[in-house]
Amino acid sequence: MLLPRQKTPGLTLPTLDHGTFDLAAETAERGTVICFYRGLHCPICATYLAEFKKRVPDFAERGVNTIAVSSDGEERTRAMSDKIENDGLRFAYNLTLSKAREWGLYISTSRGKTSIGIEEPALFSEPGLFMVTPEQTLYYGSVQTMPFVRPHFSELVSALDFAIANNYPARGEYVGAV
Repeated sequence: MLLPRQKTPGLTLPTLDHGTFDLAAETAERGTVICFYRGLHCPICATYLAEFKKRVPDFAERGVNTIAVSSDGEERTRAMSDKIENDGLRFAYNLTLSKAREWGLYISTSRGKTSIGIEEPALFSEPGLFMVTPEQTLYYGSVQTMPFVRPHFSELVSALDFAIANNYPARGEYVGAV
């Protein structure tokens, strides 16, 4: 389990149109929001990423970079980017499942073709949403076992406004005896 205020795993991946993404080299004032998604086969992911795309300017106004990540290869990632008519969200691809596990993501096995007729990969990671500080420590994290009921980006933007205004620290950091 990743812990708030502790360093996250590294993350270096190719992107569709922005060279190599390296979390350690991100320079945004307040950090980076990383949205791990299931892949092209997931219709819920497409809807979710379309909403994320709309919020990229909101995050940027608050000094936060954004990126969507999956274990899909370049071709399927490009197809997802095209499907949501992307015009500003960075997409990274080729996430290894071992790296997904380092981030605490759940791994699922294929059930064949999805409701939209696209074959699931043999193995793929389930969704996760993280905000990582410029020091590469975890500020916010949410992982899911299924594609349903994900955090809303509008709520994360509002939470950032509160956190910025109140210098609110990352929570959930305690690891002592209970």
